[in-house]
Amino acid sequence: MRLADRLDHIEPFYVMECAKAADEIARGPLCDPAAGGRRMIYLNIGEPDFVAPAAVQQAAQACIESGRTQYTQATGLLALRQKLSGWYQQRFGLEIAPERIVITAGASAALQLACLALFQRGDQVLMPDPSYPCNRHFVAAADAQAVLLTTDAASRYQLTAAQVAAAWNEHTRGIVLASPSNPTGTSIDPAEMQALVETVRTRGGVSIVDEIYLGLSFEARYGHSALACGDDVISVNSFSKYFGMTGWRLGWLVLPAAMVGAVEKLAQNLFICASTVAQHAALACFEPAVIDEYERRRAAFKARRDFVVPALNDMGLTVPVEPDGAFYAWIDCSAYSADSWDFAHRLMREAQVALTPGRDFGRADPERWLRLSFASSEADLREALARLKALLRP
Repeated sequence: MRLADRLDHIEPFYVMECAKAADEIARGPLCDPAAGGRRMIYLNIGEPDFVAPAAVQQAAQACIESGRTQYTQATGLLALRQKLSGWYQQRFGLEIAPERIVITAGASAALQLACLALFQRGDQVLMPDPSYPCNRHFVAAADAQAVLLTTDAASRYQLTAAQVAAAWNEHTRGIVLASPSNPTGTSIDPAEMQALVETVRTRGGVSIVDEIYLGLSFEARYGHSALACGDDVISVNSFSKYFGMTGWRLGWLVLPAAMVGAVEKLAQNLFICASTVAQHAALACFEPAVIDEYERRRAAFKARRDFVVPALNDMGLTVPVEPDGAFYAWIDCSAYSADSWDFAHRLMREAQVALTPGRDFGRADPERWLRLSFASSEADLREALARLKALLRP
């Protein structure tokens, strides 16, 4: 059987490969209580330990019981698009017309639709190194080329307008950013974001910003949407992280008005629509009591950051830039190992703590880095840190 050439440009998702290794160890004697083992603590996957609030679950049940399970329009329920429009106004002070919002089957579908609508063979798309691997693979799946530009702590592991201007060439079509970022948890300063968008705009390019962690911003300085930079900015977002609906597979795009028809056509053919039940359930996300619950959760994630990052630094697992959002710490493990892949597997075997090595996230010295997710419970985080300290600083 002949497979498509585009597969040559899409690497395995090493996050999940490491997760499989952790699961295999978890099923073995090292984690068998009868053999004196202890359970695996998973700090490798970016999934909140909080699930959808009760009101959201009840809304889903009511939707099913009332038989409202038929297809929606490819752009999603108008009522949900209106709720999101109101959320942008209340949270960010932005006027986003509901007609510019397209509901999607998760942020993954949102970025796929945007890439298919905008990119083609021969196009180059600038992205930061490190960055979330699937984002560059969506570019590759559209037969375009992701060009990774090396970043460092000085730029908070984000692209700068100067970098973009220097790297731009006749084949460059645009940029794909993430703010806050996976794996670093760092955001782009609003002034720099404006400069980035203007740099791209003056060259006739497109700016796509992954904002799925925007609701989980911890610092007022950074908690601003790139949509404030103009109606030509494309924002990818999700109900998975701030709204706690990971397995419901529901996201959205905010698009320039002229682009909605093209994306709708693609969505009609590729997805028909996002889950109807998930859409009806998501309407409950915007009830005041539910938003209050989400804000308590955001405060909990910030509190976890505030004890995890100093503890890592204290044991020599250095976090060069404190994350200002999301729930990730980007760790320099070079004090202990020159190979983060092997080091991560050692931690799984000897401490029964699963972290993610840097191989997934870029090509600039990936073996130096580990990603820790502090989306797990406070109890698990404290136990994991104690185990790591006992192993590394006996």
